[in-house]
Amino acid sequence: MEQSPQHSAPGPIQPKGFFTGVKIRPIIAGAVVDYIGTYVAMILYLAFFFMGDAMKGGAPSEETVEKAFQQMISSPEGLITLFLIGVLGTVLGGYVAGRLAGSEEVKHGALVGAVSLAVGLIQSSSGARSPVPEWYELLGYALTIPAGALGGSLAEGRKKLSSISS
Repeated sequence: MEQSPQHSAPGPIQPKGFFTGVKIRPIIAGAVVDYIGTYVAMILYLAFFFMGDAMKGGAPSEETVEKAFQQMISSPEGLITLFLIGVLGTVLGGYVAGRLAGSEEVKHGALVGAVSLAVGLIQSSSGARSPVPEWYELLGYALTIPAGALGGSLAEGRKKLSSISS
C-alpha cells in the first residue's frame, strides 16, 4: 500500500512587531555619539565664534563665558547654527546606530532620535527655564526622531552601495 505524503498546513502569518530585531547596544552607542558630539560641537562653536578674543588672554572668566553664551543664543545666526549642530549630531548618532546594528538601520536611527528626545525632555523639565525661544525647542523636538531616522537611512544606503559595488 502506497502512502500519500502528508502536507501540513502553513502556520498563520505573524505580524512583525516594531521592536523585532532591535538591538539595544547600537541605540545606546548612537545616543552617546549624538549627545557628546552635539555638546562638543556646541562648545567649540561658542569658543571659536563668540569667545575668540576672550580666549587669547588665557582661560576666560565665568562672566565672559555667560555673556558669550547669551550673545550666541540671542542672535539668529547663533540659534540657526546651534539648531543645525543638534540635528547633525542626531543624524550622526542615527548613522552610527544603523551601522552598528547592521539591519533595521532606519528603525535603529529613529530609536536614537527617540532616546535623544527623551533626554532633551528630561533636561528641559529640570525646573530651569530654557534660555532659547520656545519655538526653537519645539522645532528641535519635532525633528529629533526624523533626524535619527535620516542617519539610519544613510547607513542603510551606504550598506546597499557597498553590496552593489562588491
